[in-house]
Amino acid sequence: MSTPASGLFGELFVDAEMAALFDDRATLQGMLDFEAALARAEADAGLIPAAIAEIIAAQCKAEFYQPAEIGKAATLAGNPAIPLVKALTARVAAQDADAAKWVHYGATSQDVIDSGHAQQYGAAQAMLLKRAASLAHLLAQLSREHRHTPMIGRTFLQHAVPVSFGVKAAQWLDPVIAFHDRMRMEGQPAHQLGGAAGTLASLGDHAGAVLDAFIAQTSSPGAGMPWHTARHRLARLAAELGILTGHLGKVALDISLMAQTEVGELAEPEAPGKGGSSAMPHKRNPVLCTLILSGAKRAPGLVSTMLASLPQEHERAMGGWHAEWRTMSELFAIAGTALSQTITLIEGLQVFPERMRRNLDMTHGLVMAERVSLALAGTLGRAQAHHLLEEASRLCVATGRHLQDALAESEAVTAQLGAEELDALFDPATYRGASDVIIDRSLAHYQAWKTARG
Repeated sequence: MSTPASGLFGELFVDAEMAALFDDRATLQGMLDFEAALARAEADAGLIPAAIAEIIAAQCKAEFYQPAEIGKAATLAGNPAIPLVKALTARVAAQDADAAKWVHYGATSQDVIDSGHAQQYGAAQAMLLKRAASLAHLLAQLSREHRHTPMIGRTFLQHAVPVSFGVKAAQWLDPVIAFHDRMRMEGQPAHQLGGAAGTLASLGDHAGAVLDAFIAQTSSPGAGMPWHTARHRLARLAAELGILTGHLGKVALDISLMAQTEVGELAEPEAPGKGGSSAMPHKRNPVLCTLILSGAKRAPGLVSTMLASLPQEHERAMGGWHAEWRTMSELFAIAGTALSQTITLIEGLQVFPERMRRNLDMTHGLVMAERVSLALAGTLGRAQAHHLLEEASRLCVATGRHLQDALAESEAVTAQLGAEELDALFDPATYRGASDVIIDRSLAHYQAWKTARG
């Protein structure tokens, strides 16, 4: 990724740590590490002397090469591996002309680029796993703290029935754990060594031994099966990154809606200069939510590019392979940065339980209509109880009365429910259903996951 996090847009769209994993130097180093591993594997297999392998490896340092020069030549060559190998060969030749003959021996450009990318993706995955774990810890803590904090549940953006903020946090938590588990199970992308058409034919009788040695050099068992045009693993990884980013967008959307002026149940962390407006001094915009949501909106198009790149021609793709390069780095940057921003958001999230309770009472008890209806259904029957509460609710909306007051004047209701019982039915904090079970299961899942990680 050539755009540094220190540029005009700062770390709005990619944080410095993620940007460093995909900058030009890191990309060059990934490809050069492939060339060093290849030379050493060929030495281990008895194809070339170990001394020659070390001469080649000594020149595999990114600081020896100029990204701009490699890039200029790549425009004509079609990929950066070709000019990089040429530059590497020249440096090796300056040390030992005989050694230069063995640079990149038996490999193809796709081996270099895919293996270099695999190294970068592996580093990015490790960072994502670390960040996902940090976010899971914060969400588990939030769920525990607000187990009994009542708030209004909303369906179709309208008041529905009471829930607890702890339940909402638990529902934010589970997909983060699931992502962490799936990412670990999937493992890191494999390096690749297949040669011109995936058979390493140019290595002759040494091919099998070189491939085994290359697997050992790169600690990449998946490298034993070339995947030049079998891109399903990358597509699956892209989908996971898209799903994660979409879920983080859901968290950000919930928080931004709950932070609206008229709602005021949550607020983003405060900091000098954060969330201001160039026109309105009083504004406090939810900038973290905005940035997370921007990532969630960008990711699906990139995932679709990876899916569209799956059908590839025979043993080498025309365009499908090239389309992956920037797409995957962008996806990692988006997902990783959204994770970092969500950690900051949850870590400093301001929660206002008193405002949550005030909003619960905003509709004068109407949100407890379901509970009262169910309490009456045992004697009146479900249909009659539902109709009674529906009519009473309609009257309260028209007159502004509290539903409990209206029901206290209904003979049909008072014949079944005493004043104390009616009071209890209108306490939203006790209308919890399976909330505790849901939170306990989520936290138990989190604890088991945490224990398994050690």
